[in-house]
Amino acid sequence: MKLKKLSMLTVLALSQVATAVPVSAQETATSAAQQVVAQEVYGVNKTAEEGQNAPQARVTKQETENKVATESAETANEKETAADLKTEKATSITEETKPGASAESATGVTKSTEKTAVTNEQTDDITGEVTAAPNVKSAPSEESAETKPATNAVKIATPTDLVLYFNSTKMEQGGVTYNAPQPMQVKKGVSYVPIRALVDRVGYKVSYDKKTKETVIVSGANELRFKTDSSKYTVNGVTKTMKGTSYQTKNTFMVPLTAITAALDIKYKVDNIGKKVIMDLATKPVAKFTIQPGEIMAGQTVVTYSTESSSPQGLSIVDERWEGKQEVFASAGKYDVSYSVQDSNGTWSDPYTVTIEVKQPNLPPVAMFTTDKEEYKMGELITINDQSTDDGKIVKHDWNNNAYAFFTPGPKTISLTVTDDSGQTGYFEKTIVITSETLYSQDEFNRLFLPAGEKFAFDGSAVPSWTKVPYTFSDEPSTLIRSNSPETVNSEGIVYQETAAGNTRFMIHHVNNTGKNVKMYVVATNTNFTEATIKTENLGFAGPSPIATAAGKSSVERYFESMQDGSKRSSITLAPGESKLVMTELSKSVMKQGGVISLFSDMSSDYPIQYDVIMIDEKLDPLTVLEKLPILDRDGVHNRGTYPNSTRVIRYSEPVGATSMRLALGDNQDDPNLAGMDPMLGVEASNSGNFGVLYKITLDRVAPNTLISFNPRGGKYSGFAMVNGDITAIYSKGQVSAPNEQAVLYRTGDYEQKVEILLTAAPGSNLPVNLLFTQMPKK
Repeated sequence: MKLKKLSMLTVLALSQVATAVPVSAQETATSAAQQVVAQEVYGVNKTAEEGQNAPQARVTKQETENKVATESAETANEKETAADLKTEKATSITEETKPGASAESATGVTKSTEKTAVTNEQTDDITGEVTAAPNVKSAPSEESAETKPATNAVKIATPTDLVLYFNSTKMEQGGVTYNAPQPMQVKKGVSYVPIRALVDRVGYKVSYDKKTKETVIVSGANELRFKTDSSKYTVNGVTKTMKGTSYQTKNTFMVPLTAITAALDIKYKVDNIGKKVIMDLATKPVAKFTIQPGEIMAGQTVVTYSTESSSPQGLSIVDERWEGKQEVFASAGKYDVSYSVQDSNGTWSDPYTVTIEVKQPNLPPVAMFTTDKEEYKMGELITINDQSTDDGKIVKHDWNNNAYAFFTPGPKTISLTVTDDSGQTGYFEKTIVITSETLYSQDEFNRLFLPAGEKFAFDGSAVPSWTKVPYTFSDEPSTLIRSNSPETVNSEGIVYQETAAGNTRFMIHHVNNTGKNVKMYVVATNTNFTEATIKTENLGFAGPSPIATAAGKSSVERYFESMQDGSKRSSITLAPGESKLVMTELSKSVMKQGGVISLFSDMSSDYPIQYDVIMIDEKLDPLTVLEKLPILDRDGVHNRGTYPNSTRVIRYSEPVGATSMRLALGDNQDDPNLAGMDPMLGVEASNSGNFGVLYKITLDRVAPNTLISFNPRGGKYSGFAMVNGDITAIYSKGQVSAPNEQAVLYRTGDYEQKVEILLTAAPGSNLPVNLLFTQMPKK
């Protein structure tokens, strides 16, 4: 009875297929092809092993008499091989279609096979062993691919192709037939091939690693490793999973074919008509090259080409070709250079192209200047106009004899050498004539024409006898922390420790003498039971520098610059008990032995904050080691200390400058030293020279034609001042010496004028100093 029902269902299934596809003279062959298509689309891969769990679907000798309803075991293996490779996204599957068959016919096959799949489920149900029908919707990408019209084209194998036959030991390559020790087999829907026979034909190297018990395949730079009875394998050290488990049969190691094709990117096609798999082994070689040097100048640079070509299959490179290659490019511009190589199989690589930018050769700079006249009197201002040019950037001007005026007659040669950013130089000189007529004496000329920031010599012995500007001053509340002792630090530790609140100014100036690389930090700790905020207003930092006066001078300049642009303004919040780094510019650079740093900063806090200024090894964490550091003793020379009221306001509203006058600063007489405490020793301190004090000087009535200049009295001085909002060097090229040099700061015009001056003593310089007010000669 069951056999009768089975026959009836089979006839029903065939009638459904017949309604979708035109019937040919070979109905049996067509039905078999339709079942293959169904397996390709829906993944119906019932192997002989699967058939053990479904006796009614298993192939037997009795069922071979019914060729329409069943197929042989060999055909089943062939179908499963095609289905397995299709699942791995083979590039195309060719099917035999009858002449004149339309796209709709192909689609009809798909619909018909869906009904066949359902019939198979019903058949299993009849036998009492149910095998679930495939879920068509679970693989939409596979379905959409198969519903496209079938093609009549069959791939023709090329000499580089390797052909494997379903369920056969036969392999073909280049017109030669080879036999593998075992046939390509299907186990649980996965196609297996004998690994050594395959790689021998492909041309890869195969070996066995006794230590790891792995079979190793090497293809160019790629390495594959397989183990027996494992579904895992590695590709260049990366573990991947195969669709099946490798195994040994009759001393032959079998692995899933798709594991090798996927790992080595081997393209293949499945020919169901010819019952074979065609593997495309024509892998292209890879071409690559580099060029030297990095910068190429037209007409000058010889270009060197270094090739780095290879073959993924390990084949030798036998030929090469270039396009656009030149050793020397004559003109500036962009050039495409391409390189291709050919391997011993005759395959050419894709071109490797590099775009080379060829620059115009860097020409030496052209030094050039003009003078406003060709002939001058002695003491007459010479105006020089620099007209030097370069195709890049001029980074240095070296003048010789470029005086503002000459005071002896005769020809004078002025020369200029300019250097560009590539190190090339240009030179120009010009000779002018100085007559025997005098326009100004040298002293008169200096007072009238020497620019601000320049210095000149004079007899400074008379200055102490000049009338002093009888100024008075007031102080603004601002706590000064002067950390400069020990100025030369010989060991790691805390150089200053203080607690301050409100407006606080820091002056930090130290030299590294520890014999190793160090860094300096300022650690702020909130010792309160409430949150505290620290604000930074102004900050100037310089160093590390081997020259103390250079670091001190630059720190003052940057301090004034931050007042102008507000670039250093910031704010941080500290939780109770929290420590953070502040003034982090200080710790950005490593201090080598002998290095000097200098810093000015104006800060404020709403609650008392403990500040620790420390010097430690460059590799240490300041927040970690702070509690273990010793407090260093002062050096006995420099006046470290905490000083109140460190902003000194001077205002003078009476006329000044009609006669020679001086204003003394840092002398501990007219300008008394700030008094404070050394908090670490608990002793009184006197701020000698008032370093760290900011002077705000306002002169309401400066006479017309007044020269304001800077005259050191305690030694050499190098720094900056801010006059009416403009930052002015106190000698742009170095230091001003006491007592017989003065540097020009400012000149008033033909009318009385208000002048405002900001000054702070530059670390490394000497005090006291005088501001001089003198009348200029009449023009």
